[in-house]
Amino acid sequence: MSYLNDPRVLFATERTLLAWNRTAIALMGFGFLVERFGLFLHVVLSHQSEPLHRSASLVIGIAFILLGVAVLLLSVRQYRKVVSTLGAGEIPNGYWVNAPVLTNLVMALLGLMLAAYLALV
Repeated sequence: MSYLNDPRVLFATERTLLAWNRTAIALMGFGFLVERFGLFLHVVLSHQSEPLHRSASLVIGIAFILLGVAVLLLSVRQYRKVVSTLGAGEIPNGYWVNAPVLTNLVMALLGLMLAAYLALV
């Protein structure tokens, strides 16, 4: 417990969680970009009659997306761990501390759906 009785501790923790959220979104976006750029190169550099095949860009792209999902889930775990140590004076009355957790969990679910879509298409 920090015993500071200052709500700025909670808000600093939220800012840290949201910074990890932005990092995870960047990783997932980069993974999508890598996967689609590999598809673009395959179409541009090969003959149209050949079927598209899975390439290294697909694997690397999905790996970046899954890394982003892992970052989201780990950041939620860390946030919940820190919030559990805060005292009553550090959390404003009526403040819902689970909003950023919900945001990260939804983003993780969407990242998994994106990875599954790219793997299956």
